[in-house]
Amino acid sequence: METVVSGIRPTGNLHLGNYFGAVNNFLKMQQDANCYFFVADYHSLTTHPHPDNLNASVKQVLAEYLACGLDPEISTLYIQSDLPETTELYLFLNMLSYVGELERSASFKEKIRKNPDNVNAGLLTYPVLMAADILIHRATKVPVGKDQEQHLEMTRNFAVRFNHLYGVEFFPEPVAYNFGVQLVKVPGLDGSGKMGKSEGEGNAIFLIDEDDVIKKKVMRAVTDVGPTGPNQQKPDAIENIFSLMRLVSSNDTIQHFEDSFNNCTIRYGDMKKQLAEDMNVFISPIREKIKLISADEKYLAKVVKAGADKAHENGRKTINEARKIIGIRSF
Repeated sequence: METVVSGIRPTGNLHLGNYFGAVNNFLKMQQDANCYFFVADYHSLTTHPHPDNLNASVKQVLAEYLACGLDPEISTLYIQSDLPETTELYLFLNMLSYVGELERSASFKEKIRKNPDNVNAGLLTYPVLMAADILIHRATKVPVGKDQEQHLEMTRNFAVRFNHLYGVEFFPEPVAYNFGVQLVKVPGLDGSGKMGKSEGEGNAIFLIDEDDVIKKKVMRAVTDVGPTGPNQQKPDAIENIFSLMRLVSSNDTIQHFEDSFNNCTIRYGDMKKQLAEDMNVFISPIREKIKLISADEKYLAKVVKAGADKAHENGRKTINEARKIIGIRSF
C-alpha cells in the first residue's frame, strides 16, 4: 500500500470549497492508502500568529476534519509539533539545500513581495520543512495543488541528493497523488472565481456558519435582472448559483429552476431562498458535530496523543536509519 502524507493548515474555518476539495480528497485517500495527516502548526509560525489564536486554530481544524469524516482509527492524524523527528530531518535536509535554489522558489518570491517587512529564514526554508514532513514517513505520494508543485519537486531533489551523497536508496522520490477524477470547483458568492477566505468572509459558506448567517450570505449572492430570452446561456454569476445548487439540492429542485430560467419565469429571490435552505440541511449535521467535538477536550486529546504515538514510531525509524547513514552513531 502506498504511503501518503498531507498537511492541514490551521488557517481558519473550513468552507464548502474546502469540503468538496481537500476534505473529500482526504476521505478518499484514507481508504486507498496508508495516510499521515498533520496539522502544520510549525509552518504557520512564519506569520507570527498570537499564541492563543494558534492554539484555537489547531483545535478548530482538528474538530472540523474529524466532523467531516477523517477517521483516526484508519489514518494517522497528528500535530506537526508533536513529532520532533521532523525538525531533526529538517536540519539534515537544510545541509543539502542551497540558498540559490531556495531564493528561486516562486512561493518565497511571492511571500516577500507581499510581506517585505517579514522576510524571515523560516520563509526561505519553508520547502525544506515541507520536504521533512514528507520524507520523515518516506512517503511515495503527496496531494499538492498547483502552488506547491515546485515544493514537491524540491522534495524529490533533496531525496535524490541524500541518496546520492551517501550511496543509498533510502528516501523514495514522492510523486503527486492522482485522484483519478476531475476535482470539484466550488464558486464563491460574489459572482466570480472560486470560494475562498481571501476574497472576503461574505464570499464563502463556512461549515460552522449558523442558519441565519448562511441565509444572509446566499441572499446577497450576485445575480442579474434575469434572462431576456428562452434557453439563453447563463451569465457567470448565475451559473455560479446553479453550480452551488448542484452540490446541495435535489435533482427535482435543480430541474425546476433550470426550467424556469429557460422559460424566463425564474425569480432569483426564490432560488436563493431555496439554496439557503438546502445548504443549511447539508451543513447543519456537520456544524453540530464540529461543536460536539470541539467541546470534547478529552476526545481531542486522545486523538492527537494516539496520532503522535503512531507518527513517532514511524518517524523514529526514519531518523535512526538516517543517522546511521550519515554517520551519527552512539559509541
